[in-house]
Amino acid sequence: ITLDSAIRLLFTHMDPYRFRPKFLSKIVNAILVGKIHSEERHPISRPLMKLYQPICEFVLRFKWFVVTGAVLAVILTIPVFEQLGSEFMPPLDEGVLMYMPSGMPGMSVTEASHLLQVTDKLLRQRPEVERVFGKAGRADTATDPAPFSMFETVVVLKPQSEWPKVPRWYSSGAPEWMQNLLRRAWPDHQSTQDLVYGPGGLNDLMQVPGLANAWTMPIKARVDMLTTGIRTPIGIKVMGADLAKVEEIGRHIDMVLQQVPGTKSVFSERTAGGYFLDFDLKRDQLARYGLTIDEANDAVMAAVGGENVTTTVEGRERYPVNVRYLRGYRSDLEHLSRTLVMTPRGSQIPIAEIADLKLVTGPSMIRDEDGRLTGYVYVDLDTAKRDIGSYVAEAKKAIRDNIQIPAGYQLIWSGQFEYMELAKQRLILVVPITIFLILMLLYFNTRSMTKTLIILLAVPFSAVGAIWFLYFLGYNTSIAVWVGLIALMGVDAETGMFMLLYLDLAFNDAKSKGRMRNAEDLRHAILQGAVKRLRPKVMTVGVMFMALIPIMWSTGSGADVMKRIAAPMIGGIFTSFILELAVYPAVYEIWKWHSEVKKTLLPTSTSEVGG
Repeated sequence: ITLDSAIRLLFTHMDPYRFRPKFLSKIVNAILVGKIHSEERHPISRPLMKLYQPICEFVLRFKWFVVTGAVLAVILTIPVFEQLGSEFMPPLDEGVLMYMPSGMPGMSVTEASHLLQVTDKLLRQRPEVERVFGKAGRADTATDPAPFSMFETVVVLKPQSEWPKVPRWYSSGAPEWMQNLLRRAWPDHQSTQDLVYGPGGLNDLMQVPGLANAWTMPIKARVDMLTTGIRTPIGIKVMGADLAKVEEIGRHIDMVLQQVPGTKSVFSERTAGGYFLDFDLKRDQLARYGLTIDEANDAVMAAVGGENVTTTVEGRERYPVNVRYLRGYRSDLEHLSRTLVMTPRGSQIPIAEIADLKLVTGPSMIRDEDGRLTGYVYVDLDTAKRDIGSYVAEAKKAIRDNIQIPAGYQLIWSGQFEYMELAKQRLILVVPITIFLILMLLYFNTRSMTKTLIILLAVPFSAVGAIWFLYFLGYNTSIAVWVGLIALMGVDAETGMFMLLYLDLAFNDAKSKGRMRNAEDLRHAILQGAVKRLRPKVMTVGVMFMALIPIMWSTGSGADVMKRIAAPMIGGIFTSFILELAVYPAVYEIWKWHSEVKKTLLPTSTSEVGG
């Protein structure tokens, strides 16, 4: 509205330049002046008008049939919309996988190290994997309280162009340059989803006894764990007052969800399943030997856990030197009971003299949320077969039918489902506000509520194409899809405004010239506005297609999200354009005939036209 106007005044010339030599004058005029063709002689408009005019004449002849068909198309789209799945966001392929299995609590360092080596070796066997690095337990930080039973393995994948090929319909006969084009639409390699969950995929390969698999991606896993604490797509937080009861409910949920279709793995945290070695000190014996509790504890720590006595410097590296008993002297209760404690008199006595040693169970880690004890149930599902929304609905029903939750205990569904619910609450507010703003902008532009409502007819018309296109592509509704749908509303209002503007111009022109005497004049004016001004409408929609269709052809990180935004706009613009060209003229004729033209005719003429 600013720069374009100035450029037109500076560079638009109606009169051709005349100078010598003539051939140079012709080139300059072709570039800077050009020719303005009439619509009837325009090389683009002429074939489009010939194609569209008979369609428009048919629409005006059978207007009620066309309007009824459009309404039926909208109604038939509603069941298709109900069949679309739902998710928070489509998966963003990071090019790296995070394998996060969970084992039983109480796992020893040796067993955790062995399992880590086994899983790393299995993962590295796949030709798609470049390198693997696994971790068990936690780092020396309070922000990562991970037990030995939780593994985190980063699986770096090779570029998909180096993955083993999958035969496609074009693989045998098409030349290489054509295959490079076709593989963008029909990739000749597995998708990351198929690599993990497909037949013979990584999930089938990693069926290690004692481990419950969970697959995610590093960035996504960190964000999920920081926000909800759940590292799988779906998690259930069991909240209550007794950890033993929380663990019992979690185990029942584990067994029930195993039977729900789409479940890949379920793991319920054993909140009270930790194993501990207790040294129950005898205070009377400590007093007898003149020992304090701290001295006894120091002896146990030095013998079992070890004590850092110094640090060795190796260049820029620092390594602590830890001293403790050999493994054979601390491997069982019998050997530990012989741990010697120094008395103030210089003598040494076994720890069994001053303490009772016993193995006990208890909570390995205590979670607390909202002031209540909490246990997690991790659910990993095959997102290629089940969407999160329908899975949670079925899982909730299965839990209600099979598990009786005691009073004072609560189940909270978390993970991506929690994001979905929050996003749904925002969309309930955002979408009506968006429609209201579009309605107000259109009303201020047209100064007519009837015209505004006619333009807004493009919204349900566009929803037809958007929903069917999403259905054919197999996309679930997500935040990305709703962003595309909201943007589509504004685009629909623009294209509908174009059509109504040219219909109004043709109608007012005919009316000012006194050529609005009967229904035939009305139809002629509508044909003039719809057919003779077809090129601007085609250009508007064509430019949108040229901008959006390459997105559907894109690959790489972020492409899946962008495709979900572009898909509803492409499908919606297509059907909105078709229905606007076919339905708007019929609706406009019905409106103008009953609101203006019919009232200006004599009763005899009206009856003749109606007949």
